[in-house]
Amino acid sequence: MTVKFDKRVTCINISGIRKMFEGAGPGAINLGLGQPDFDTPGHIKAEAIKAIEEGFTGYTANMGMPELREAIAMKFKKENGLDYSPEEIIVTSGASEALHIAIEALCGKGDEVLIPDPGFVSYVALTIMADARPVPVPLDENLRYDPETIKKYITKNTRAIILNSPSNPTGAVQTPEEVRAIAEIAKDKGVTVISDEVYEHFIYDGVHDSPAKYADNVITINASSKTYAMTGWRVGYLAARPEYIDQTIKVHQYVQACACSISQRAALAALTGPQDCVAAMRDEFRRRRDYIIKELHDMGVQCVKPQGAFYAFPYVGDEQEKVMELLKKGVITTPGSSFGEHGRGFIRLCYATSIPNLQKAVSIMKTVL
Repeated sequence: MTVKFDKRVTCINISGIRKMFEGAGPGAINLGLGQPDFDTPGHIKAEAIKAIEEGFTGYTANMGMPELREAIAMKFKKENGLDYSPEEIIVTSGASEALHIAIEALCGKGDEVLIPDPGFVSYVALTIMADARPVPVPLDENLRYDPETIKKYITKNTRAIILNSPSNPTGAVQTPEEVRAIAEIAKDKGVTVISDEVYEHFIYDGVHDSPAKYADNVITINASSKTYAMTGWRVGYLAARPEYIDQTIKVHQYVQACACSISQRAALAALTGPQDCVAAMRDEFRRRRDYIIKELHDMGVQCVKPQGAFYAFPYVGDEQEKVMELLKKGVITTPGSSFGEHGRGFIRLCYATSIPNLQKAVSIMKTVL
C-alpha cells in the first residue's frame, strides 16, 4: 500500500541526537543526550507521590493549576524582573510543547522564523511543521547572536526570532546589552521574540537576561526539566501578554488539553521548595565544564569556553568521521551539523555526567581527536 504523507513531516529527519543515542552499544559513555544525570530531588518526588495518593489524577484547567501559575508568576518577578500575571502563563508538557504552540500560533505558509545556526534541533523542525520557513542566522566568533547580523536577516515575512540563552548546543550566554538590542530590533520591526530560557540557572560566566524586560512582543519559555532534573516529568511553561495567550491556548487545548496533573504538583513543590539542589547542580556542572575544557585545550582542540548550560562545542574538522569513531570506541557525541549548517565541523559534548565518566571519555577522545 502506498501512503502519501505531508511534506512538512516527510522532509524532517529524526533528531541527530536521538540517532546517536539509540545507535550506541551497551555501556557507552553518553555525552550525547542533554539531560542532568542527577535524580529529581526527594521533596519533589514526595509531592508527586502525595498527589497520586490523594487521587489528584484528573485533568486540570487548560492553562494549568492556578497555584502553579501563581508560583511561576512569583518566580518571574523574583528571578527575572518580569511582571506576568497567572492569566498570562500557560503550563505545558515541557518546553517542547511551549515552543510548538508558540510557533503554530504565530506562523503559517510564507512566514519566516529566524533561528540561531547552530541552534537547538527542534527550532527548524517545529517551524517547518507550522508550514513556515526557518531562516538560519550564523553566530559570531563567540557563538552568540550578533544583533546587527539579525537585523540583516529580517524581511517583511519575518514573524519571529528565536533566542536561546544559555544556548544549546554551544553553551554561549548573550550579554544583557545583546538581549536588549535584539528585543528593541524585534519591537521596531514588529517581530515576536520567542525566548527559550530553560538553562537560565546554569550560568558560570556572565548573567542571564530576559528580552521581556525590554519589550512586550516576547514569548518567554521555560521549564522545570533542566533546573530541577525533571526532564521526564514533562512540565514547561509559556508566558506572554494576553493577545499571545488568547491564541496559543487554542493550540494547547487541542494538542494537549493540559499538562500532567501529577507533574504539575511536583513542579509546584520544585518552585516553592528549597533551592539548594539547583545551586549544587550548578556548582558540579561548573566543575565538569572546567575539566572538559582544560582537557580539550590540552589536546589542542579549539573550543570556545561555554558560559552556561552543560555543553561544549569543540571544532574537530570531519565531524561525522570523528563522531562515528568515538561511537565505535564507546563514547556517544552529536555531530555539529545536526544543529545547522554552521555547526558543520563541530561536535556537541554534553558534560552532564560524572567526572569518572568524563575521564574515561577523555582518554578515548585523546585517541580520536
